[in-house]
Amino acid sequence: MTDNQPTPDRIMRLINGYWATGVLAAAATHSLFTHLENGVDTAAGLAARAEISERGAQTLLDGLVSVGLVELHEGRYRNLPDASTYLVEDTPVSLARFAKLKLKHMGALTDLADVVRAGGPVKAPVVEVANNPHWEEIVKAIAPQSVPAATAAVELLGLAEAGEISILDVGGGSGIYSGTWLEANPAARATQIDWEPINAIARRLLDERGVGDRFTCVDGDFHTTGFGTAEHDVAVYSHIAHQEGPEANIEVFTRLRQALKPGGTLVVCDYVVDDDRSGPAFPLIFASEMLLKSKQGSTWRQADYREWLLKAGFENVAFYSAPPGTLVIAR
Repeated sequence: MTDNQPTPDRIMRLINGYWATGVLAAAATHSLFTHLENGVDTAAGLAARAEISERGAQTLLDGLVSVGLVELHEGRYRNLPDASTYLVEDTPVSLARFAKLKLKHMGALTDLADVVRAGGPVKAPVVEVANNPHWEEIVKAIAPQSVPAATAAVELLGLAEAGEISILDVGGGSGIYSGTWLEANPAARATQIDWEPINAIARRLLDERGVGDRFTCVDGDFHTTGFGTAEHDVAVYSHIAHQEGPEANIEVFTRLRQALKPGGTLVVCDYVVDDDRSGPAFPLIFASEMLLKSKQGSTWRQADYREWLLKAGFENVAFYSAPPGTLVIAR
């Protein structure tokens, strides 16, 4: 067989891709990446530190080497840079919680073939309610995904030098944007609109960051809660547009435009695809989750955001890469 001929290897890895999710989630559950980062470098050592079987530790290490997160060098294991940066626990960008969370979602994929045929969910969708106890887990798990975008926006918008500005965060969840921006600008103040239990989590997290005295929460559903008129210098709408259809997004963008002072800026972050739908890779595959779970959601194109924002009254729309998402800045 020549080098140019296809082999079944990549297809087999994709067919069995759920094993990568399982191995990654199990390794995160037992803190293997953290232990490796702290110098434990053998299966026996990891088994002892994590209080798991040595057979189990070796199996996880084999899997992590297979998916390119851990390397073996002269009989010793160590994290590769991606794992060292994003899977060690208790760092601002750690995705270890998210890895454990996604393991619980794998069962829903068995419906995907039927969902594709129907064009949307085939089972009654889970109706999110404000008092669901899972918010504590979910809010903390998804927050690190927004750290790159929130950090990039500080520089793009010149927030550190912006003085006494007012920030509106719609559906702000953990308050990751408000927390990052308030740390960068000690004169800024932020208001978050979200459900009461989620706001309670955000208040606690921002108190821990030492900026809670400049952070206000409005309890409510952003679909029905007012945003105010000409009250804010900056507004942020992060990882929500993919859950909504075109009309709903235009309606929210219009209200956000009205909430901004003249010359104000809207920051949208989401998984945005190229206009010809050729990339980026993660937003393209994330569209499957929206088909599975929502009636109208999708990963929308840059052209869609530009059209909606112009209809909402914004005059200038720009896009900036902030993996795994894209920052959309509208003025």
